Amino acid sequence: MFDVERWQEIFETIRMNKLRTFLTGLSVASGIFILVILLGFSTGIEKGISSQFEQDAASLIFIRTDVTTKEYKGLNPGRRIHLHLDDYQNLSRKYEDDIEYKTPLYTIWGGQVNYENQTGNYRIEGAYPENQFIENESMVAGRFLNATDVSGVEKVVVIGNKVKQELFKNEDPVGKLVTIYGINFKVVGVYSDPGGDREESRVFIPLSTAQRSFNAGDTLRSMSYTVKMQDDFDQAVALSTAMEKSFENDLKTKYSVAPDDSGAVRIYGTLEEAKKIYTLIDTIRAVFWFVGIGTIIAGVVGVGNIMLIIVKERTKEIGVRKAVGATPASIIGMVLQEAIFITSIAGFLGLFLGVGLLELISPMVDSAFIKFPEVDFNTAITTVLILILAGTVAGFIPARRAAHIKPIDALRNE
Repeated sequence: MFDVERWQEIFETIRMNKLRTFLTGLSVASGIFILVILLGFSTGIEKGISSQFEQDAASLIFIRTDVTTKEYKGLNPGRRIHLHLDDYQNLSRKYEDDIEYKTPLYTIWGGQVNYENQTGNYRIEGAYPENQFIENESMVAGRFLNATDVSGVEKVVVIGNKVKQELFKNEDPVGKLVTIYGINFKVVGVYSDPGGDREESRVFIPLSTAQRSFNAGDTLRSMSYTVKMQDDFDQAVALSTAMEKSFENDLKTKYSVAPDDSGAVRIYGTLEEAKKIYTLIDTIRAVFWFVGIGTIIAGVVGVGNIMLIIVKERTKEIGVRKAVGATPASIIGMVLQEAIFITSIAGFLGLFLGVGLLELISPMVDSAFIKFPEVDFNTAITTVLILILAGTVAGFIPARRAAHIKPIDALRNE
């Protein structure tokens, strides 16, 4: 039931103690404001980190080789290890049931691509069709490579959006011919990549065509696999780690590379790195919550203090109320209502200011590791619940003290 007289008493108390109430409310509002800003930026950090992993498939295992750095089994260091197509096939068969997408790669860095009088140097990659999904590429025009291109050793090319802009300007490139080191290739598609210009400055041709055109035989530069995601993230990380170790052991054994030679066979897995990053994000969020809650507690202590003072000042009034029949529950309710009201008004002010500031600055915050900080609906609801809890905690001890005041003692109080 709405009690007009009780609300009149609350507003009268606030009016008589304007400065004290303002300073107390300011501490609560500051705590909520700081908490909202910190949580908003923790969300921004999570978005920024997630965007880095979106550039490639989240469960990527990337394999490449280099020169040996250690002597092993009588073989001198400095040997260059070359991957071959049968390495790709053997590793693929071994983990066939756990692999989602896969592709061997033959890469030429800074290859020259020409269209009419336009020339550019781009990364040329011989690949299989599944590379589109490993790289998270979306087709802007045309299509990606297909199985027929690979089996038929077709001279077709898929170019990045950046390449299209530099060589073709506003012209539609699909169906046009470009030359790569003097060899004609037909453009069959244009792709975009979440990695931006750096990832879109590449051209893809069928692996078989790359190996034949550049006299590579059956050699590869690298291999990429993605792991089928499990229902449990930790299981997926464990599977990815096991596959990485197995791939490394198999290749080192085949090419007589020392087990502790980390330079000759290099394997990079994104799942394990993602787990480390997301664990770090969780830690950062926990620290932000700790700092924010600590600031709110300081405000709650202030509200509790002001309510203790109010109870002390109204001891005689409370005694009279109890003498004429007021129950302890009604006394507790009166004090709690005032504490929750002060805390809620101040807290909502801090919440609105925090959300408003994030809405204002969010479009301007777009860096590699922090993107568009904001507070989601669940966080806002959690903050509201914290406000209500804070008000209850702030008023409980003063309310309990008020409920235990004896009328005879209160009436003697001066």
